[in-house]
Amino acid sequence: MKKGRNIVGEQVRRLRYERKLSQPQLAAKCQRLGWDIGRDTIAKIEAQNRWVGDFELVFLARALEANLNDFFSARVKKTL
Repeated sequence: MKKGRNIVGEQVRRLRYERKLSQPQLAAKCQRLGWDIGRDTIAKIEAQNRWVGDFELVFLARALEANLNDFFSARVKKTL
């Protein structure tokens, strides 16, 4: 199994798809909330190539109108 730099990337992508947002649209929503992020960083997060800080996860949750628990798959929740 590939080891990524974060455990939330797949869920960020899933939530973004569910809300019918493109990566640039999600980045723009985050920017309006005060986080200077671009489409390329969203792509790296989703590909699990970039570490995600706790404050960044809060911005993503607000931009995606999601709960923090929504970012953790059932597999991860079992190990917590």
